[in-house]
Amino acid sequence: QVHLQESGPGLVKPSQTLSLTCTVSGAFITSNLYYWTWLRQPPGKGLEWIGSISAGGSTYYSPSLKSRTSISRDTLKNQFTLQLSSVIPEDTAVYYCANSPGLSVATNYRGQGMQVTVSS
Repeated sequence: QVHLQESGPGLVKPSQTLSLTCTVSGAFITSNLYYWTWLRQPPGKGLEWIGSISAGGSTYYSPSLKSRTSISRDTLKNQFTLQLSSVIPEDTAVYYCANSPGLSVATNYRGQGMQVTVSS
């Protein structure tokens, strides 16, 4: 069973960088198990795909967020990280990390989610 857990600050000020880490257990992020993905769900809206990193380390980003997004990984810690720069209040959402079969909101496994609020 693959388990994912998000961690990071729950409150970020406008213009700062949001940084979240996903710790994976039950599988190695370097194994060929599709993609390791970040999703978010703003209040009252549907799930949005932010971006993914493959087992080989290639990264893929949503066109609407690409200019502000960076996904990286630490293979020794079996973690992958999301950085979203220049945040605005509209970036307030529940953020999820997941293992996914493709570059979309569909998931095989998903973390419980973490509320991140952008506010001064």
